[in-house]
Amino acid sequence: METIVIIGNGIAGVTAARHIRKLSNNRIIIVSAESDYFFSRTALMYVYMGHMQFKHIQPYEDWFWDQNNIELVNGYVTNVDTDQKQLLVDGARSLDYDKLIIATGSKPNKFGWKGQDLHGVQGLYSKQDLELLEVNAPNKDKCKRAVIVGGGLIGIELAEMLRSRDIPVTFLVRESSFWNGVLPEGESQMINEHILEHHIDLRLSTNLEEIIADENGRASAVKTDKGDTISCNLVGLTAGVTPNVKFLEGSKIELGKGVKVNHFLETNVKDVYAIGDCAEQHEPIGNRRPVEAVWYTGRMMGETIAQTICGNRMEYKPGHWFNSAKFLDIEYQTYGWVFGSKGRQSYESHFHWRHPKEKICVTVAFHKDTQQFLGINTFGIRMRHELFDQWLTNEKSIDFVMEHLVDANFDPELYLQYEKEILAKYNTDFSKSLKLKKKSNKRIFQLNI
Repeated sequence: METIVIIGNGIAGVTAARHIRKLSNNRIIIVSAESDYFFSRTALMYVYMGHMQFKHIQPYEDWFWDQNNIELVNGYVTNVDTDQKQLLVDGARSLDYDKLIIATGSKPNKFGWKGQDLHGVQGLYSKQDLELLEVNAPNKDKCKRAVIVGGGLIGIELAEMLRSRDIPVTFLVRESSFWNGVLPEGESQMINEHILEHHIDLRLSTNLEEIIADENGRASAVKTDKGDTISCNLVGLTAGVTPNVKFLEGSKIELGKGVKVNHFLETNVKDVYAIGDCAEQHEPIGNRRPVEAVWYTGRMMGETIAQTICGNRMEYKPGHWFNSAKFLDIEYQTYGWVFGSKGRQSYESHFHWRHPKEKICVTVAFHKDTQQFLGINTFGIRMRHELFDQWLTNEKSIDFVMEHLVDANFDPELYLQYEKEILAKYNTDFSKSLKLKKKSNKRIFQLNI
């Protein structure tokens, strides 16, 4: 029996622990200073918004860990000695390991702004951030205005949270259109409109220059590169995240932005692995980024590394890219690759359809020469992941996808469907006369119980 120590109790670390337990009777220790028990990080916003209590976003009962013989240690790892295979926790307690999994996740970016460490300035990533937000922005009387810096998914989540308590929000986005490094132009423009319709003061092409303190050392205003001074009681720093690996500096573990790993999630040191947001691939997998701060990739890495730990060395193969998110009340899904303005390839063509009244749209990417389907983004329409995964694997054509789009619709029958309108615009845009195929009666998906 070996001792497996996992640093971090997020989705990656906990998934690794669960699957190692399924496969072995190894001793498993999870070390984390964030919370006593694993919780769903993506649901933090709903606790602040009053839809849930914190206990509701803990997927496992407190007895789960003892019952499955998974030891939990609350504390910070302050030193990693890979020669002695030993960790130091809180500068005092030592833990020995046979195999070490680093799964410490991310931390909010700070770019050296003057005033970035003032009281009233925070990110939104951890349980501690949620607790601090209750102090900094409990209601609109205590927080007259919040300024959010950074136009990504965390930024728009924080804006929605604050608006749920009627706190005025100014949103500083350095790009010329919201998230246009990821989203194609039509989608980004639609989200701009949606943000403004939710009474959020969206300021595009605007950078933070300084956070101004009051006489008590709290944030009281921000200055922008447009010369504006905006009074506020809260500054939310949501300009992305970076791997949480500073505690490994001085160890023998190779670092870049994150912990450097190969495609087997192995570091340069024997018996030391890294998974989740803190792992950085030496060589990116396909079009993926070297560091992927995504919930489902953390889960997949946890499942993969459990196999390796238990004697079945397995390469991490995440398959086709997919993701989902929510922009206020618009659901977003992406399958395959649909690049925004920054990453769009020379061979990539797009078809875009937008509903004339509702905030609903679809963008399909395809190879302009071969007509191969490359990916799809949907806003306000739910699609079936398994079917798009199948079409991408089988390298179906854009025409095939458009003709069979009705098969991919996930919405219940009573919801409005838009495949006819989508196909009609596609035919017009590309001078075609395709017709929708009738929905297949063949059972494509199997429910695993």
